[in-house]
Amino acid sequence: MSRRNAIGLGGLVLAGAAAASIAGCARKPEETDLYEGYTKLDDASYDASDFVLISDVAPDVIQEIRYFGTYNFVGEHIDGYLEPVAILCKQAAEALKDASDAAVAAGYRLKIWDAYRPQRSVNHFERWAEDVNDTRMKSYFYPDLDKSVLFDQGYIDHRSGHSRGATVDLTLFDMATGKEIDTGGPFDFFGELSHPDYMDITDEQYANRMILRDIMVGAGYTPLDTEWWHFRLADEPYPETFFDFPNCADAVK
Repeated sequence: MSRRNAIGLGGLVLAGAAAASIAGCARKPEETDLYEGYTKLDDASYDASDFVLISDVAPDVIQEIRYFGTYNFVGEHIDGYLEPVAILCKQAAEALKDASDAAVAAGYRLKIWDAYRPQRSVNHFERWAEDVNDTRMKSYFYPDLDKSVLFDQGYIDHRSGHSRGATVDLTLFDMATGKEIDTGGPFDFFGELSHPDYMDITDEQYANRMILRDIMVGAGYTPLDTEWWHFRLADEPYPETFFDFPNCADAVK
């Protein structure tokens, strides 16, 4: 399967466990306990009162939540993603709305791959990285790396800024062409190709990366020097708090 086709299918493929979780999360709060069967972690917060759905704040944003499906570097649905929705704290969502408006004015729409990420999702990444024999997605996401180096080189860690609710992974969708912009490298690729200032790409691909960067920085976000798609709200409100409420609409309603 080509990388492009896999990307198109990935957001639609659900693991059985994920499908079962969605049914529970979509019910009215009085019909079920949101945390039924959801073992809480001791080192995380479950207060989602300051979080919102991106679709409620910035409806122009396209969402393709990769960790809800199976086309990601793990190759399976990721724990904690009960619905394919993007969530951020209110301040980050409001700043993203500014970025979305700027993108639309320039002929684009933002397209999100990930936003808030529960701590248990990060724990899932850790367990996967420890299993060095599971390399089913190597050819797509880390073809030039041995899986054993992912911790040492910082690709996998026990904490993620996404779990603080003010970080987003995204690209631009070009309204003129009806396609994502060409950035010269795919989302979640482990390697120098993903560095925003990587120069062994075409002038157009580099320029596209800078268009995205300028839009996000203009809205108050800070880029990451190893991932062209990754942006954190500069003035994030919870710099020391990691959250673990499930990624679904009922958690923030």
